[in-house]
Amino acid sequence: MEYKKLGSTDLIVSKLCFGALTIGPLQANLPLEEGANLICEAFELGVNFIDTAEYYKNYEYINLALKKIKNEIIIATKSYAYTYEGMKKSVEKARKEIGKDYIDIFMLHEQESRLTLQGHKEALDYLLEAKEKGLIKATGVSTHTVEVVRTAAQMKEIDVIQPLINFKGIGIKDGTIEDMLKAIVYAYTKGKGIYGMKCLGGGNLIKEKEKAFEFVLNIPYLHSIAVGIKSKSELIANIHIFEGKKVPADVEKILLKEKRRLIIEEWCEGCGNCVSRCRYNALSVYGKKVYVDENKCILCGYCAGACPEFCIKIV
Repeated sequence: MEYKKLGSTDLIVSKLCFGALTIGPLQANLPLEEGANLICEAFELGVNFIDTAEYYKNYEYINLALKKIKNEIIIATKSYAYTYEGMKKSVEKARKEIGKDYIDIFMLHEQESRLTLQGHKEALDYLLEAKEKGLIKATGVSTHTVEVVRTAAQMKEIDVIQPLINFKGIGIKDGTIEDMLKAIVYAYTKGKGIYGMKCLGGGNLIKEKEKAFEFVLNIPYLHSIAVGIKSKSELIANIHIFEGKKVPADVEKILLKEKRRLIIEEWCEGCGNCVSRCRYNALSVYGKKVYVDENKCILCGYCAGACPEFCIKIV
Protein backbone atom coordinates (compact mmCIF):
# COMPACT_ATOMS: atom_id res chain seq x y z
CA MET A 1 0.00 0.00 0.00
CA GLU A 2 1.28 3.47 -0.88
CA TYR A 3 1.41 6.13 1.84
CA LYS A 4 1.68 9.90 1.52
CA LYS A 5 2.08 12.89 3.79
CA LEU A 6 -1.27 14.68 3.83
CA GLY A 7 -0.35 18.13 2.56
CA SER A 8 1.23 20.36 5.18
CA THR A 9 -0.03 18.23 8.08
CA ASP A 10 2.11 15.68 9.92
CA LEU A 11 -0.29 12.87 9.00
CA ILE A 12 0.93 9.98 6.82
CA VAL A 13 -2.09 8.33 5.17
CA SER A 14 -2.63 5.27 3.01
CA LYS A 15 -3.64 5.86 -0.59
CA LEU A 16 -6.86 3.94 0.10
CA CYS A 17 -9.07 5.52 2.74
CA PHE A 18 -11.81 3.35 4.25
CA GLY A 19 -15.10 5.12 3.53
CA ALA A 20 -17.22 4.15 6.52
CA LEU A 21 -20.60 5.51 5.39
CA THR A 22 -21.51 2.23 3.71
CA ILE A 23 -21.19 0.00 6.78
CA GLY A 24 -23.57 2.00 8.97
CA PRO A 25 -27.33 2.45 9.38
CA LEU A 26 -27.72 4.83 6.43
CA GLN A 27 -26.65 2.19 3.91
CA ALA A 28 -25.64 -1.48 4.49
CA ASN A 29 -26.44 -1.36 8.23
CA LEU A 30 -24.01 -4.17 9.05
CA PRO A 31 -24.19 -5.79 12.49
CA LEU A 32 -21.81 -3.97 14.84
CA GLU A 33 -19.31 -6.81 15.19
CA GLU A 34 -19.26 -7.48 11.45
CA GLY A 35 -18.65 -3.83 10.58
CA ALA A 36 -15.92 -3.46 13.20
CA ASN A 37 -14.20 -6.63 11.98
CA LEU A 38 -14.25 -5.31 8.42
CA ILE A 39 -12.46 -2.17 9.59
CA CYS A 40 -9.92 -4.33 11.42
CA GLU A 41 -9.28 -6.41 8.29
CA ALA A 42 -8.70 -3.24 6.29
CA PHE A 43 -6.05 -2.03 8.69
CA GLU A 44 -4.39 -5.45 8.79
CA LEU A 45 -4.07 -5.16 5.00
CA GLY A 46 -2.34 -1.79 5.17
CA VAL A 47 -5.12 0.81 5.27
CA ASN A 48 -4.50 3.30 8.10
CA PHE A 49 -7.05 6.00 7.26
CA ILE A 50 -10.82 6.01 7.83
CA ASP A 51 -13.40 8.60 6.80
CA THR A 52 -16.65 9.08 8.70
CA ALA A 53 -19.05 11.82 9.83
CA GLU A 54 -21.36 12.56 12.72
CA TYR A 55 -24.28 12.29 10.29
CA TYR A 56 -23.34 8.69 9.38
CA LYS A 57 -24.16 7.48 12.92
CA ASN A 58 -21.40 4.86 12.83
CA TYR A 59 -18.91 5.92 15.50
CA GLU A 60 -19.60 2.76 17.50
CA TYR A 61 -18.17 0.60 14.69
CA ILE A 62 -14.90 2.54 14.83
CA ASN A 63 -14.85 2.46 18.63
CA LEU A 64 -15.11 -1.33 18.66
CA ALA A 65 -12.49 -1.68 15.92
CA LEU A 66 -10.06 0.54 17.84
CA LYS A 67 -10.31 -1.80 20.82
CA LYS A 68 -9.08 -4.64 18.61
CA ILE A 69 -6.34 -2.81 16.69
CA LYS A 70 -2.99 -1.95 18.22
CA ASN A 71 -1.68 0.20 15.36
CA GLU A 72 -2.46 3.90 15.11
CA ILE A 73 -5.45 4.76 12.91
CA ILE A 74 -5.96 8.17 11.30
CA ILE A 75 -9.58 9.25 11.65
CA ALA A 76 -11.32 12.00 9.70
CA THR A 77 -14.83 13.03 10.66
CA LYS A 78 -17.21 15.84 9.78
CA SER A 79 -20.06 17.86 11.25
CA TYR A 80 -22.81 20.09 9.84
CA ALA A 81 -22.59 22.29 12.97
CA TYR A 82 -22.28 26.00 12.15
CA THR A 83 -22.10 27.58 15.61
CA TYR A 84 -19.27 27.57 18.13
CA GLU A 85 -21.25 25.58 20.70
CA GLY A 86 -22.65 23.23 18.09
CA MET A 87 -19.20 22.33 16.82
CA LYS A 88 -17.90 21.97 20.37
CA LYS A 89 -20.62 19.39 21.02
CA SER A 90 -19.75 17.60 17.76
CA VAL A 91 -16.07 17.33 18.65
CA GLU A 92 -16.86 16.06 22.15
CA LYS A 93 -19.38 13.57 20.77
CA ALA A 94 -16.78 12.20 18.33
CA ARG A 95 -14.09 11.91 21.01
CA LYS A 96 -16.46 10.16 23.42
CA GLU A 97 -18.18 7.80 20.97
CA ILE A 98 -15.06 6.91 18.98
CA GLY A 99 -13.09 6.52 22.19
CA LYS A 100 -10.06 8.69 21.43
CA ASP A 101 -8.65 11.70 23.25
CA TYR A 102 -8.21 13.50 19.93
CA ILE A 103 -9.54 13.30 16.38
CA ASP A 104 -6.95 13.56 13.61
CA ILE A 105 -9.03 15.54 11.09
CA PHE A 106 -12.26 17.37 11.86
CA MET A 107 -14.10 18.97 8.94
CA LEU A 108 -17.00 21.21 8.06
CA HIS A 109 -19.34 18.80 6.30
CA GLU A 110 -20.44 19.37 2.70
CA GLN A 111 -19.77 23.07 2.25
CA GLU A 112 -21.59 24.49 -0.77
CA SER A 113 -20.07 27.93 -1.42
CA ARG A 114 -17.85 30.67 -0.03
CA LEU A 115 -20.98 32.04 1.61
CA THR A 116 -21.62 28.82 3.54
CA LEU A 117 -17.98 28.86 4.60
CA GLN A 118 -18.53 32.37 5.96
CA GLY A 119 -21.71 31.19 7.67
CA HIS A 120 -19.70 28.45 9.43
CA LYS A 121 -17.09 30.85 10.81
CA GLU A 122 -18.06 30.21 14.44
CA ALA A 123 -17.74 26.47 13.95
CA LEU A 124 -14.36 26.87 12.29
CA ASP A 125 -13.26 29.17 15.11
CA TYR A 126 -13.99 26.39 17.57
CA LEU A 127 -12.07 23.85 15.46
CA LEU A 128 -9.06 26.15 15.49
CA GLU A 129 -9.35 26.43 19.27
CA ALA A 130 -9.68 22.64 19.57
CA LYS A 131 -6.58 22.28 17.42
CA GLU A 132 -4.60 24.53 19.76
CA LYS A 133 -5.75 22.40 22.71
CA GLY A 134 -4.75 19.16 20.99
CA LEU A 135 -8.32 17.89 20.68
CA ILE A 136 -7.92 17.66 16.90
CA LYS A 137 -4.83 17.67 14.71
CA ALA A 138 -6.14 19.23 11.51
CA THR A 139 -9.13 21.16 10.21
CA GLY A 140 -10.85 20.65 6.89
CA VAL A 141 -13.86 20.88 4.61
CA SER A 142 -15.69 18.36 2.46
CA THR A 143 -17.47 19.61 -0.64
CA HIS A 144 -19.17 18.81 -3.93
CA THR A 145 -18.32 22.21 -5.43
CA VAL A 146 -15.40 23.70 -7.31
CA GLU A 147 -15.94 27.06 -5.61
CA VAL A 148 -15.33 25.68 -2.13
CA VAL A 149 -12.17 23.84 -3.17
CA ARG A 150 -10.74 27.06 -4.60
CA THR A 151 -11.89 29.18 -1.65
CA ALA A 152 -10.63 26.74 0.99
CA ALA A 153 -7.30 26.56 -0.82
CA GLN A 154 -6.79 30.23 0.04
CA MET A 155 -7.74 29.87 3.71
CA LYS A 156 -4.82 29.38 6.08
CA GLU A 157 -7.31 28.03 8.65
CA ILE A 158 -8.01 24.97 6.48
CA ASP A 159 -5.53 22.07 6.40
CA VAL A 160 -7.43 19.40 4.48
CA ILE A 161 -9.94 19.41 1.62
CA GLN A 162 -12.13 16.47 0.62
CA PRO A 163 -13.52 17.12 -2.88
CA LEU A 164 -15.93 15.01 -4.90
CA ILE A 165 -14.07 13.58 -7.90
CA ASN A 166 -14.95 10.96 -10.52
CA PHE A 167 -14.34 10.67 -14.25
CA LYS A 168 -17.91 11.58 -15.22
CA GLY A 169 -18.20 14.46 -12.77
CA ILE A 170 -21.33 12.95 -11.23
CA GLY A 171 -22.33 15.08 -8.23
CA ILE A 172 -20.24 18.19 -9.01
CA LYS A 173 -22.72 21.00 -8.44
CA ASP A 174 -21.08 24.00 -10.08
CA GLY A 175 -18.83 22.97 -12.94
CA THR A 176 -17.20 20.24 -14.97
CA ILE A 177 -14.69 17.57 -14.06
CA GLU A 178 -12.04 19.73 -15.74
CA ASP A 179 -12.98 22.63 -13.46
CA MET A 180 -12.70 20.42 -10.39
CA LEU A 181 -9.31 19.04 -11.46
CA LYS A 182 -7.95 22.57 -11.89
CA ALA A 183 -9.23 23.52 -8.44
CA ILE A 184 -7.61 20.42 -6.91
CA VAL A 185 -4.28 21.25 -8.53
CA TYR A 186 -4.55 24.79 -7.16
CA ALA A 187 -5.29 23.53 -3.65
CA TYR A 188 -2.40 21.08 -3.87
CA THR A 189 0.02 23.87 -4.77
CA LYS A 190 -1.22 25.73 -1.67
CA GLY A 191 -0.10 22.84 0.51
CA LYS A 192 -3.53 21.46 1.34
CA GLY A 193 -4.01 17.81 2.15
CA ILE A 194 -6.45 16.43 -0.43
CA TYR A 195 -8.36 13.17 -0.31
CA GLY A 196 -11.03 12.51 -2.88
CA MET A 197 -14.47 11.01 -2.45
CA LYS A 198 -17.20 9.50 -4.65
CA CYS A 199 -14.75 8.14 -7.21
CA LEU A 200 -17.44 5.57 -8.07
CA GLY A 201 -20.10 8.28 -8.25
CA GLY A 202 -22.00 7.03 -5.23
CA GLY A 203 -21.95 3.51 -6.65
CA ASN A 204 -23.34 4.64 -10.00
CA LEU A 205 -20.05 3.84 -11.76
CA ILE A 206 -19.74 0.29 -10.38
CA LYS A 207 -20.15 -1.17 -13.86
CA GLU A 208 -17.22 0.97 -15.01
CA LYS A 209 -15.14 0.56 -11.88
CA GLU A 210 -11.88 -0.21 -13.68
CA LYS A 211 -12.05 3.08 -15.58
CA ALA A 212 -13.25 4.94 -12.48
CA PHE A 213 -10.39 3.72 -10.29
CA GLU A 214 -7.80 4.22 -13.03
CA PHE A 215 -8.91 7.83 -13.38
CA VAL A 216 -8.49 8.81 -9.72
CA LEU A 217 -5.36 6.73 -9.16
CA ASN A 218 -3.66 8.64 -11.97
CA ILE A 219 -4.32 12.03 -10.36
CA PRO A 220 -1.03 12.86 -8.58
CA TYR A 221 -2.65 15.64 -6.56
CA LEU A 222 -4.79 13.29 -4.45
CA HIS A 223 -2.98 12.13 -1.33
CA SER A 224 -5.69 9.57 -0.61
CA ILE A 225 -9.05 8.42 -1.97
CA ALA A 226 -12.00 7.44 0.22
CA VAL A 227 -13.91 4.43 -1.09
CA GLY A 228 -17.04 3.05 0.54
CA ILE A 229 -16.54 -0.57 1.59
CA LYS A 230 -19.25 -2.86 2.94
CA SER A 231 -17.90 -6.40 2.48
CA LYS A 232 -14.68 -8.38 2.66
CA SER A 233 -14.84 -8.99 -1.10
CA GLU A 234 -15.01 -5.26 -1.80
CA LEU A 235 -12.13 -4.67 0.60
CA ILE A 236 -9.90 -7.27 -1.04
CA ALA A 237 -10.76 -6.00 -4.52
CA ASN A 238 -10.01 -2.40 -3.59
CA ILE A 239 -6.71 -3.32 -1.90
CA HIS A 240 -5.59 -5.15 -5.05
CA ILE A 241 -6.61 -2.29 -7.33
CA PHE A 242 -4.85 0.32 -5.20
CA GLU A 243 -1.72 -1.83 -5.10
CA GLY A 244 -1.75 -2.23 -8.87
CA LYS A 245 -2.63 -5.92 -8.76
CA LYS A 246 -5.26 -7.93 -10.60
CA VAL A 247 -8.35 -8.69 -8.53
CA PRO A 248 -8.57 -12.45 -7.85
CA ALA A 249 -11.10 -14.18 -10.08
CA ASP A 250 -12.97 -15.72 -7.15
CA VAL A 251 -13.39 -12.27 -5.57
CA GLU A 252 -14.67 -10.80 -8.84
CA LYS A 253 -17.17 -13.65 -9.05
CA ILE A 254 -18.49 -12.89 -5.57
CA LEU A 255 -18.76 -9.17 -6.34
CA LEU A 256 -20.77 -9.85 -9.48
CA LYS A 257 -23.26 -11.80 -7.39
CA GLU A 258 -23.61 -9.19 -4.65
CA LYS A 259 -27.11 -7.79 -4.55
CA ARG A 260 -27.19 -4.02 -4.88
CA ARG A 261 -30.00 -1.52 -4.63
CA LEU A 262 -30.68 2.07 -5.53
CA ILE A 263 -31.41 4.40 -2.63
CA ILE A 264 -32.78 7.95 -2.57
CA GLU A 265 -31.25 10.03 0.22
CA GLU A 266 -33.55 11.83 2.67
CA TRP A 267 -32.59 15.29 1.39
CA CYS A 268 -34.26 14.61 -1.98
CA GLU A 269 -36.37 17.63 -2.96
CA GLY A 270 -38.58 15.79 -5.46
CA CYS A 271 -37.56 17.92 -8.46
CA GLY A 272 -38.27 15.01 -10.82
CA ASN A 273 -35.18 15.38 -12.99
CA CYS A 274 -34.25 11.75 -12.36
CA VAL A 275 -37.76 10.57 -13.23
CA SER A 276 -37.43 12.13 -16.67
CA ARG A 277 -34.02 10.50 -17.17
CA CYS A 278 -35.15 6.97 -16.20
CA ARG A 279 -35.83 4.80 -19.26
CA TYR A 280 -37.55 2.04 -17.32
CA ASN A 281 -40.24 3.96 -15.42
CA ALA A 282 -38.65 2.83 -12.16
CA LEU A 283 -38.83 6.25 -10.47
CA SER A 284 -41.79 8.36 -9.44
CA VAL A 285 -42.47 11.43 -7.32
CA TYR A 286 -44.84 11.31 -4.37
CA GLY A 287 -45.18 14.49 -2.37
CA LYS A 288 -41.71 16.00 -2.33
CA LYS A 289 -39.62 12.86 -2.66
CA VAL A 290 -38.69 10.37 -5.35
CA TYR A 291 -39.32 6.66 -4.83
CA VAL A 292 -37.85 3.68 -6.67
CA ASP A 293 -39.62 0.54 -7.87
CA GLU A 294 -36.94 -2.11 -7.33
CA ASN A 295 -38.78 -4.51 -9.66
CA LYS A 296 -38.19 -2.14 -12.58
CA CYS A 297 -34.81 -0.60 -11.67
CA ILE A 298 -31.82 -2.13 -13.53
CA LEU A 299 -29.20 -0.06 -11.61
CA CYS A 300 -27.98 1.66 -14.76
CA GLY A 301 -27.18 4.84 -12.80
CA TYR A 302 -28.35 7.27 -15.49
CA CYS A 303 -30.73 8.91 -13.02
CA ALA A 304 -27.87 9.97 -10.73
CA GLY A 305 -26.40 12.19 -13.41
CA ALA A 306 -29.61 14.21 -13.48
CA CYS A 307 -29.83 14.77 -9.72
CA PRO A 308 -28.70 18.29 -8.75
CA GLU A 309 -28.37 17.32 -5.06
CA PHE A 310 -26.50 13.99 -5.51
CA CYS A 311 -29.26 12.11 -3.69
CA ILE A 312 -29.13 8.89 -5.70
CA LYS A 313 -26.72 6.13 -4.71
CA ILE A 314 -26.24 2.46 -5.54
CA VAL A 315 -25.15 0.36 -2.57
